[in-house]
Amino acid sequence: MLNRRHFIGTLLSSSGLVFAGGMAAQGAHAAPQPAVAVPPAIRAAFLPTGKLRASINLGNPILAQAGPEGRPVGVSVDLAQAFATLLGAELELVVVQAAGKSVEGVLAERADIGFFAVDPLRGAGIAFTAPYVDIEGFYLVRKDSPITSNAQVDVLQNRVVVGKGSAYDLFLTRTLQRATLLRSATSPTVVATFLRDGAEVAAGVRQQLQADAAKHHGLRLLDQRFMVIEQAMGLPKSRGQEAADFLAAFVERMKASGFVAQALQRHHIQGAIVAAPAAAAAAA
Repeated sequence: MLNRRHFIGTLLSSSGLVFAGGMAAQGAHAAPQPAVAVPPAIRAAFLPTGKLRASINLGNPILAQAGPEGRPVGVSVDLAQAFATLLGAELELVVVQAAGKSVEGVLAERADIGFFAVDPLRGAGIAFTAPYVDIEGFYLVRKDSPITSNAQVDVLQNRVVVGKGSAYDLFLTRTLQRATLLRSATSPTVVATFLRDGAEVAAGVRQQLQADAAKHHGLRLLDQRFMVIEQAMGLPKSRGQEAADFLAAFVERMKASGFVAQALQRHHIQGAIVAAPAAAAAAA
């Protein structure tokens, strides 16, 4: 295991593509030539169809959203393109509108990689890397709501709207004891559902809630986050441990090189930070 991980680290370190600061992620999707020879077994594990199929969830605007021409753009798209470039493969984007659909697609092997919030329930069939970004989850209420702190949310009379199948849904399903969860179809429709149903609280990504609060008068975010979501890459566990190690090493190199930080800045993302190195996180 150690020898294999050392080899993978050496392979990624020697690849100029990994240190392109995000520029390789914005090019055409035609298959490029990798800077180094990726072992055939690794390529076979990730490319059963000959292309790298990456599940891209537009339900989380911190990771991806529709660009000016309708084509997905964002941190996850940049990482997917950089990984396809490393493999010397063409990238095929499998676009979905909700996290649950992305999980389903990777579990069913309709996609070779995906971008997910780390959660124990999803880990049964998906091998996660360490996180590449941490995203803050916040609550939103009406300005005249008596709720002023997170501690006041979990009471019997409160209904909390959350995107179905999102990391917030999974987390709040486990942790809320008294409040009732209402599920919108996707995370971007949380505030619309909250307003339509007259619910007391909306829960989601800070950036999405802030954008919605700016569109609708009379809404405010609570002052403190209620959770931090670790966003990682993942692949079907059926692809094997060597492939999982390769993807994990890729993520670590992309964090260390500044690629992820530059992608967050380039896409004007707030409410997310580059995750700590895996070794540092494990020691914390």
